[in-house]
Amino acid sequence: MELFNLVKAASQRLRGYAHVTPIMTSQTLNQITGAHVYLKCENFQRMGAFKFRGAYNAMSQLTDDQKKRGVITHSSGNHAQAVALAGRLLGIKTVVVMPNDAPLVKRKATEGYGAAVVGYDPESTTREKISQDLARQHGYTLVPPYDHINVIAGQGTAALELMQTQKTLDMVLVPCGGGGLLSGSAIAAKGINSNCRVIGVEPELADDATKSYHTRELHSVKNPPTIADGTRTPSLGEVTFPLVLKYVDDMQTVSETAIVEAVKFLFFRMKLVVEPSGALGVAALLSGAAPTKSRIGVIISGGNIDGSTMRKILDESLI
Repeated sequence: MELFNLVKAASQRLRGYAHVTPIMTSQTLNQITGAHVYLKCENFQRMGAFKFRGAYNAMSQLTDDQKKRGVITHSSGNHAQAVALAGRLLGIKTVVVMPNDAPLVKRKATEGYGAAVVGYDPESTTREKISQDLARQHGYTLVPPYDHINVIAGQGTAALELMQTQKTLDMVLVPCGGGGLLSGSAIAAKGINSNCRVIGVEPELADDATKSYHTRELHSVKNPPTIADGTRTPSLGEVTFPLVLKYVDDMQTVSETAIVEAVKFLFFRMKLVVEPSGALGVAALLSGAAPTKSRIGVIISGGNIDGSTMRKILDESLI
């Protein structure tokens, strides 16, 4: 099936389960950028991030036998919560491999949705290896955070909703970790308006996708020390890398300072609680990293930030 059709089918599958999240604007942001900016607020999605879309779309299509045996995934937090919540809704046992230094709010939420959490030290092993080993031992089906076509299609439905409302956008800015949201968003945006430019945004400290995009060779950055914990994936995936090359128009990076300033702007000016990874598009606009167009869409990917990190950001003690 054509990839855009997969996104449209995912949208139908998610109807009644995923929230149709609001699109918000700010006159202040418009004045700063000289553009009309539309924020797709996935911080209001179920479990607080876009990840629910991909997890539910993928898990709802498992066979009865796969559902019975359960699923496993690996995640620093948002995909973990998404799989756990989808599992609860679908009656599927879920196991999540999560780094020991993952934000406590995300771990607690994952456990609260009913998942069993397996911790690990990212300095001594990889989450992929642990997930694969447990999947073989117990017969679990692996539902990866981004490198799966049904996950990608589900994640692309956020941009689909944005584009269906704002069909004449000149550009869409999308956070990039493993590339699932970015590639899905690009497929959705191009499916509705082929002239819309799609730009991925990464932290400077986690610029593996930007390097990969510009060199057309896969680069990796192991455990990057960025505040944007949702982008700490080491590289794009086997599925997402070629999709990013095909559908995305450019990649940009932003500094840690720019990310912090974006989180503060969204909090103080728009009263929005947004995690650092979710604020990357706004960071690109405020810092001038992204080119200015007349009509710009921004995917705000999530709002799951722990209290201590938010306090440090608002107290200006983090950077």
